[in-house]
Amino acid sequence: GLDYLVITTVDRDDLPDGGAAPLAETVRRIRETAPRTRLEFLVGDFRGCKESLETLLASGPDVFAHNLETVERLTPTVRDRRASYHQSLEVLRMSREIAPRIPTKSSLMLGLGEVDEEVRATMRDLRETGVDFLTLGQYLRPTPQHLAVERFVTPAEFEAWRVEAEGLGFL
Repeated sequence: GLDYLVITTVDRDDLPDGGAAPLAETVRRIRETAPRTRLEFLVGDFRGCKESLETLLASGPDVFAHNLETVERLTPTVRDRRASYHQSLEVLRMSREIAPRIPTKSSLMLGLGEVDEEVRATMRDLRETGVDFLTLGQYLRPTPQHLAVERFVTPAEFEAWRVEAEGLGFL
């Protein structure tokens, strides 16, 4: 009975294909039991492996999502050290190359200390890779061991970012 399902995965760097085969099998099985349910897969970067992307995308998800998470300057602080800003952009670019009909999506957390021009540059980088959808969210500190919130973004600022993102061509 679900219209839209987002499947979010953990990194499976312990598997040779980064978990692409079980994810593709998940798409196939959902299609068998719920053929009208639209599927979005939010995945890690598969360590930049094109073959893993091909495996997942060949299964036919409706949306391919991989989150950039933050601006380039903050990536080493915010993300796992194995995750690079440019590798994530390359994964999104490759997904468009492999399956141009499958829309791509990425997300950024705001409030980590980024400045407006960094957000703009990141938005431009995402559009240049062909990303269709962008979500922006307020970073919230999950535990005291995580990074502190540098600032809370106002609703008016989020609205201004929406207008700017649509002006860049995000859907």
